Amino acid sequence: MSALLSRLWAILFAACLLLTSQILITPERASAADPGYLMLHFTGEGATGQQMYLSHSTDGLHWNDLNDGASILRSTVGTKGVRDPALVRSPDGSKYWIIATDLCWGCGSTVDGSINNGSRSIVVWESTDLVNWSQPWLLNVAGAIPDGRNAWAPEAIWNPETNDYVLYWATNVPLNGKTKHRIFYARTSDFRTITTPQIYIDRPGTQELIDTQIVEVPAGVGDYRYVRASGDGEITIEGSNSILGTWTNLGNLSGIGLTGATGTTGTAVEGPMWMKFRDRNEWTLYLDQYATRGGYMPVTTTNPSAVGTYQLPASGSYNMGVNKKRHGSILNLTAAEESRVLARWPSTPVKRLQSFNFQDRYVRHANFDVRIDQNITGPDAQFRLRPGLAGSGTVSFESVNYPGYFLRHANYDFQLVRNDGTAQFAADATFNQVAGLADSSWSSFQSYNHPDRYIRHYAYYLKLDPITTATARGDATFRVTN
Repeated sequence: MSALLSRLWAILFAACLLLTSQILITPERASAADPGYLMLHFTGEGATGQQMYLSHSTDGLHWNDLNDGASILRSTVGTKGVRDPALVRSPDGSKYWIIATDLCWGCGSTVDGSINNGSRSIVVWESTDLVNWSQPWLLNVAGAIPDGRNAWAPEAIWNPETNDYVLYWATNVPLNGKTKHRIFYARTSDFRTITTPQIYIDRPGTQELIDTQIVEVPAGVGDYRYVRASGDGEITIEGSNSILGTWTNLGNLSGIGLTGATGTTGTAVEGPMWMKFRDRNEWTLYLDQYATRGGYMPVTTTNPSAVGTYQLPASGSYNMGVNKKRHGSILNLTAAEESRVLARWPSTPVKRLQSFNFQDRYVRHANFDVRIDQNITGPDAQFRLRPGLAGSGTVSFESVNYPGYFLRHANYDFQLVRNDGTAQFAADATFNQVAGLADSSWSSFQSYNHPDRYIRHYAYYLKLDPITTATARGDATFRVTN
């Protein structure tokens, strides 16, 4: 009887383990039946290009720019520019992080200064749904490295052996008489605190190494569980069965025919970015053609650890969309994730709001205050009329150059404010678009939570007021225009 009971308990325990494992891995885990891919990237130099952009693909080779090609996040910390982002999903799909280089070429940062005295921090955002992101924060990753000069191209991967993330990046630091970029790593569970940084990858002599990205490979494909591609004068491929274990050099991609000025692949491309096709054992390693300023192109393989299987794409087999795509990260989306992402950043044209009674003036934000100014055409006066945050059939005004920030009233005054996800914010930032109070061919905007009040300008500043006079009706009337 005791043997029978023991066997029954063993069966029950195994069933519980199976059920638990299913509960743990089911949320937000992409599968072959799921629909698409999401690429996070930056687009180029300058304050606009060095922000966060998203693109979507249904097949992993043909990409469409989301948000009409505008950025979806803007850094407000550090150098106020971000490059080389990585998009990290927690194992259970309950959290996401964006980690990126805190660097803005051409925005006050010199090349030498950024290499030898740049930001030692990376920029981090956090989300629970992939569409609503926290305020960014700086994580100092290189400050504890003796004479560490900067922190570039961060990446992170979940390590089941330590039950946390291996966060790795490049830092320029003098070591053994040489000043060059090496890859360092630290462990983290929350991207707010890290362990003491250690050297992760170092190449012999003066050879620098800045870009590396790891992909996990399923059992039965090649000889290694993990494969990493690194830009170190070539695109070098290495394999390992442990993220923090010993890595084996498997060769490089110099034989695929993509060469630069010196005849080597590494001088032509950088920023290797992995993507596995959801419905088959085939991978694309996207390479950023920085030497020709061409942005990303795909190189495909059926075995990431076999350098001889990598192939250049056939002509016309891929399309990267309108925006140039630079060093980034690709996430295989679940159906739920894709639905949320496409709903959040649909194709919505950029508009301006023209004053009815001062027709040379347009609504704009300046230092996050909101007013009407003369002949404003730049991004401070550009908004997307999104579906209202609080109610159907309503509108909310999202800033073009500060994505995620909306026109919001507080104490009947208007500011440009980041959406904090609360019901109060949604109500304060939502309006009914009605026929213009001074001219029915124009528009007026009635407050959602104070329906007796409308958006109007007073002394050129936007207010939320009751409208009782002819002057007020003119002040509360606007044309939605290009």
